[in-house]
Amino acid sequence: MNQSLSLNYSVTPPAATLAMPTQVLSLQPEQRAVASSANPWLARLITFGGSLALTLAASYQMQVVLPLTVIEATPWGLSSPLTMTLLWLLLGLFTVTFGWVALTAMAAVAGFVTARDQRLAHPEAPLRGNTVLLMPVYNEDPTRVCASLAAMAEDLDRLGQARHFEVFVVSDSDRPEIWPAETAAIRHLQEELSDTMPVWYRRRDKNSARKAGNIRDFINNWGNRYDYMVVLDADSLIAGDSLTTLVREMDADTKLGILQTLPRLIGGETLYARLQQFANAIYGPVFARGLSAWQGDDGNYWGHNAIIRVRAFAESAGLPTMGGPRPFGGEIRSHDFVEAALIRRSGWTVRMITDLPGSWEECPPTLLDAAVRDRRWAQGNVQHLGVLPAKGLRWPSRAHMVMGVMNYVTSPLWLASVLVGLILYFRINLQPADGSVGLNSAMFGAGQMFDSSRMIALIALTIGLLLLPKLLGLIIAVGKRWNLTGSLNLLAGAILEQLFSILHAPIVMSLHSRHIWEIVCGQDSGWSAQQRRGRLFPLAVLLRRHGGQTFIGILTTTYLVWLASPLLYWVLPMAVGLIFSVPLSALSGSRLLGGKLAELRLLLTLEERELPAIMERHQVLIDNFTIAVKTNRPALPVQMPIVPASEKSAA
Repeated sequence: MNQSLSLNYSVTPPAATLAMPTQVLSLQPEQRAVASSANPWLARLITFGGSLALTLAASYQMQVVLPLTVIEATPWGLSSPLTMTLLWLLLGLFTVTFGWVALTAMAAVAGFVTARDQRLAHPEAPLRGNTVLLMPVYNEDPTRVCASLAAMAEDLDRLGQARHFEVFVVSDSDRPEIWPAETAAIRHLQEELSDTMPVWYRRRDKNSARKAGNIRDFINNWGNRYDYMVVLDADSLIAGDSLTTLVREMDADTKLGILQTLPRLIGGETLYARLQQFANAIYGPVFARGLSAWQGDDGNYWGHNAIIRVRAFAESAGLPTMGGPRPFGGEIRSHDFVEAALIRRSGWTVRMITDLPGSWEECPPTLLDAAVRDRRWAQGNVQHLGVLPAKGLRWPSRAHMVMGVMNYVTSPLWLASVLVGLILYFRINLQPADGSVGLNSAMFGAGQMFDSSRMIALIALTIGLLLLPKLLGLIIAVGKRWNLTGSLNLLAGAILEQLFSILHAPIVMSLHSRHIWEIVCGQDSGWSAQQRRGRLFPLAVLLRRHGGQTFIGILTTTYLVWLASPLLYWVLPMAVGLIFSVPLSALSGSRLLGGKLAELRLLLTLEERELPAIMERHQVLIDNFTIAVKTNRPALPVQMPIVPASEKSAA
């Protein structure tokens, strides 16, 4: 290959323009395509009716536990209104957080008893649509990206279906050290697939509107060339059988706008990645089946590993720019939720297919890498509050947005309920300086309030609802294990995952609470490339990110021990995670520990027990592309094009 290959190299098909008008949120679309065909009333009754009933019952019991009416009759002078406010605030926080837990649990129950994926297409039906495997990239490892595309193309060729597909890489990469490798990898991909399917490549000079803008630019220039697009992430891998199934479903259902798969996590080497991988494999299907059960044709889209009808997307999903300052204004983050809502608003259906194997992605390797991604998602989800009033949205689409916000707002609500509970404990048990009886301590001291049988029952119910989806997932998974050894390893892995889940929960709570605070203060998350390979963080970084958590955990525990307070037993599970947040975060990125657990057959997933052929080929292709890029990487020019900082921040 020519070593002086231009870094501005691109090869694109002839223009096939397709307009993608910007949607006006304040106006309802004039034309609506088709109505829903699914009727998920039973799943919705179980999910929302069941969670509402549980929440009302639990809230009533909490109201009985809290000494609200007694305090009103107690002459405390100026201290009484504050205490009353704190008690009602605690009741409100409990109701909201318990309601979120109940909703998640009942959705899993609905999926367990009602969810059935409905496939309309015959499994051997000939493919009619022309489909593009669309790969948007932004400063990613091009060898792994191109190896994934090559593996998918080869798998389609094995099935004799490659002629119905094309590959299109749309790049927003703006780092000079990435361009040469990306160019070399694309050229090698084109050579490898020269007899299999077309490979197109375009790199934008200005990456406006991020991934959504990248895809919109593709549709404006070449959208009319394709019937469907399978949108991928840089770490996506989809088997040929799965890709052809997606196309057949699109061919068979002309009203279908988006069909979302359930990606399974693969490739995890660190402790954190393997824990997430295991949880995704065992518990993920239960949550997904519940989500699919109640949403029906009013589904959601996660931005990748989904097939989309290009015409529906173009006419319905052109995102507007939100008014106001960042982080609430500007381009819409977490654009996938909004795109699904807008497509559904126009009458197209959006469905999820949960029982289709062969759809994979990778997960962040450490707690802190996950926090970086969550920071961006949190800002995007909070921004959705500005989209909620849009005309014509169906209520499940609005529910998806609210639930997306709750995924992050629950953490500061949980933290606030703990803080309010601690303040109340000290106020109610405070002994006056004159030696008289403390603030109603004789009648309802904190020991009676927090250790009453009703409170213990409420805590047990909450824990039970938290564990219920996992229990349902385990029941399904154990049923698929055909020998005792496999089931025992599965149960041991589940116990290990639950232990780390308990330890990680207060750390994640703290990180998410900080995210929400930064968003409220107007801090923008920016747009950085995702970290997909494991790494060890310096101690200084760990102390900077977790030092405050450690200090709070130690201070709270020490104070409660000094008081010999029974409240210590309630706070200890949260305090332990905070105290050991630095070593826990460091361990999360340990490849050594992750490897040892794999050797012990713990936290294994189905793909690790029996490696699919496409994954085996993918690993070989990564090595091949790595060698090819090193050999044929074009030389850097004397002066690289520079993107102004103002343009980068605007993008």
